[in-house]
Amino acid sequence: MYKELNTSNRILMGPGPSDAHPRVLKAMSTPLIGHLDPEFVTIMDEVKSMVQETFITKNHLTFVVSAPGSAGMETCLVNLLEPGDEVIIGINGVFGGRMADIAERCGAKVHKVVVPWGTIISTNDIKKALDICPKPKLVALVHAETSTGALQPLKEISNLVHNAGALLMVDAVTSYCGVELKVDDWDIDAIYTGTQKNLSAPPGLSPVSFSDRAVKVLENRKTKVQSWFLDLSLVKNYWGGAKRAYHHTAPVSSVYALRESLRIVLEEGIEERWERHQKVHQVLKTKLENLGFEYLVEEQYRLPNLNSVFLPEGNDEALLRSILLNKYNIEVGGGLGDFAGKIWRIGIMGESCTLNHVNMLISALEDMKEFKR
Repeated sequence: MYKELNTSNRILMGPGPSDAHPRVLKAMSTPLIGHLDPEFVTIMDEVKSMVQETFITKNHLTFVVSAPGSAGMETCLVNLLEPGDEVIIGINGVFGGRMADIAERCGAKVHKVVVPWGTIISTNDIKKALDICPKPKLVALVHAETSTGALQPLKEISNLVHNAGALLMVDAVTSYCGVELKVDDWDIDAIYTGTQKNLSAPPGLSPVSFSDRAVKVLENRKTKVQSWFLDLSLVKNYWGGAKRAYHHTAPVSSVYALRESLRIVLEEGIEERWERHQKVHQVLKTKLENLGFEYLVEEQYRLPNLNSVFLPEGNDEALLRSILLNKYNIEVGGGLGDFAGKIWRIGIMGESCTLNHVNMLISALEDMKEFKR
C-alpha cells in the first residue's frame, strides 16, 4: 500500500519555488467551487485587478494562464508571431534561448543577440541587431535571467524598440514582485511571469499582460494561433467580458492561492517589497563574500533575489548542496548550461527573503566541516 504523503519541510533558497506563506497554503484548502460559479468569476476579477496593480499597468488584456511561466512565454510568442515574421531575441542564458526556440517553432525568422552568460544585452547590442533587422515585429528580452542572476535594464532599450515600430516582450518570471518593474512606464507590450518565485505561491500559473499595441497585432492576425489552449482570442472571453465563455477548467485551488499571495504583496506594498529584497540581498552578499564566495554578475546588473556565486576554490559544489539539503534541510540551486557544476544559485525570494533565511544558510555553511573557506 502507498503511504500517506509526507514530504520534508524544506527551507527553500533555490531558484524557485520559494517558501509559501501559511495564509497561501490555507487558501489552497478552501472548498472547491465550479470554475464558472459566479463566486469564482468574482475571484477571477479580483485576481486580474491585483495582477494589474502589481505589474503597475492599466492593460485591459491582463489575466492568468493556467500553466507555469514557460506557458506564459509561449502564450506571448504564439499569439504575436506568424510564419515569416522577423524577431530579435536577446540570449544571455537559458531562457532567452528558450524564447528563440519557441519563436522558431512559430515559423518566425529569429535574429539572436547572443552575449556571454552572466552579462546583459546592451543598447548597442540592440542597435546592431536593428541595423541587420530594421523592422522586427517584436524584440524579446529576459528581465531577470534565472540561470545567471543577471538583471536586464529595459527602459532605454524600450525606446529603441518602439522607434523601430516593434513590440517589446519581456520575461519577468524572476523579477515580478521582487525588483522594480513598471509595465506601463517602461512601455512593455507583452509580459509574462510565474507564481512560485517572489510571489511565493505554488508553481503552475502564469500572469500575463498585453498592451493595446499588442492587442491590435492579435486582432490583425492572418493565420490561426498554432495553440488552441493558448489562443488569446478564445481565452480572453473566459477572463473578461459580461458573459464568461467556457474555455477550460481553471485550477481553482491554485487561483485561490494566487489571490492570497497577491493580497500579501499589496498589504506589504510593492515598492516596500522591492526594498526588502534589496536590503536582505546586501546582508547575504556581505556574509557570502566573507566566506570566500564570488559573484558571477557585475554588481550594477546583479539580481538581488537570485544570487549566482562561485564557491571558494577546492569545494565540491554538488556535495555541499547535498549536505545542505539532507543534513540542514536547506535547498539551494546548482548552475545551468555554461555554469553547471560551477556556481550556486541562491534564492531569497518572497517569503524566503528574510534575515532568518540568510542566517540559517550562513550558519549551516560555517557548521559544515566539508566546507573549505
